[in-house]
Amino acid sequence: MRVLLTGAAGFIGTRVATALTDAGHDVVAVDAMLATAHGANAELPLDVRRVDVRDAAALAPLLKGIDVVCHQAAVVGAGVDAADAPSYGSHNDFATAVLLAEMFAAGCQRLVLASSMVVYGQGRYECGEHGLVDPLPRARADLDAGIFEHRCPTCAEPVQWRLVDEDAPLRPRSLYAASKTAQEHYALAWAESTGGSVVALRYHNVYGPGMPRDTPYSGVAAIFRSELEAGDVPRVFEDGGQMRDFVHVDDVAAANLAAVNANRDGFSAYNVCSGQPISILEMATELCEMRGDVLPLVTGQYRSGDVRHIVADPTRAAEQLGFRAAVDPRDGLREFAYAPLRG
Repeated sequence: MRVLLTGAAGFIGTRVATALTDAGHDVVAVDAMLATAHGANAELPLDVRRVDVRDAAALAPLLKGIDVVCHQAAVVGAGVDAADAPSYGSHNDFATAVLLAEMFAAGCQRLVLASSMVVYGQGRYECGEHGLVDPLPRARADLDAGIFEHRCPTCAEPVQWRLVDEDAPLRPRSLYAASKTAQEHYALAWAESTGGSVVALRYHNVYGPGMPRDTPYSGVAAIFRSELEAGDVPRVFEDGGQMRDFVHVDDVAAANLAAVNANRDGFSAYNVCSGQPISILEMATELCEMRGDVLPLVTGQYRSGDVRHIVADPTRAAEQLGFRAAVDPRDGLREFAYAPLRG
């Protein structure tokens, strides 16, 4: 198939391009080469065209003869402050709206959309007495006292995290999360109005070689790596017990290949995860032990609005896309301890 790949020069996009090409697909690769993602002096890769997805005139000719669009381009990260909102709205949501309009004009009916776990908000929790509950945001008084777990809104007892499946309500809690949720909503409306097909891949914590370093939007794995390289120790917030699912970038590329090859109708969303959750402290400890450095420092500090636990259910992706992650997070993180990062 002929695939238009946006964000093709990025951390995930480069791996997706390789996976698609190795599988025999004809890839048309584009990237806006934003300085926030690539650095101010990054060179355009030879096989990538500099195209901003918001530019309909530049995008339209590239969509001729395209069978499926694999849309990775986005501004990522939770956001530094409210001033980031226009950037997310423009690069993530307006760009997706332009892409969908141009796909319709070109007769292209299939989209694979890079979404994110952040659409789920604070995750899923269960109270021993009251079953599944939607806990209130954690109280500052509890956080100041070192009580980090959510409480049941009915009995105020601590609740346990549970796997989040794709039917969970979408409750974004950051600017980035709001933009990814909006992308999904635009894509869903487009699929229903045009008869098109959308596969939204909700990435969990992606890590691996080539991950961007030292930006306000870097993932926690890259932040810890940078601290170690600087001779410092990873500083772990709260008590380090926050549960996450770390998924290797090669598995994310494999999920995209599975989505491109799938024949799905309408709108479908899938968790892209390892299925092997670990804590933030365990992740930091793996990196430290592999590098022979001192153990991470648990600070007890917290950031307002941080999600305590968000752990995915991989079942639907396995059953409907045939995607199962191949990289055990503990093996992948040991590799990542010395893997090259993107400056």
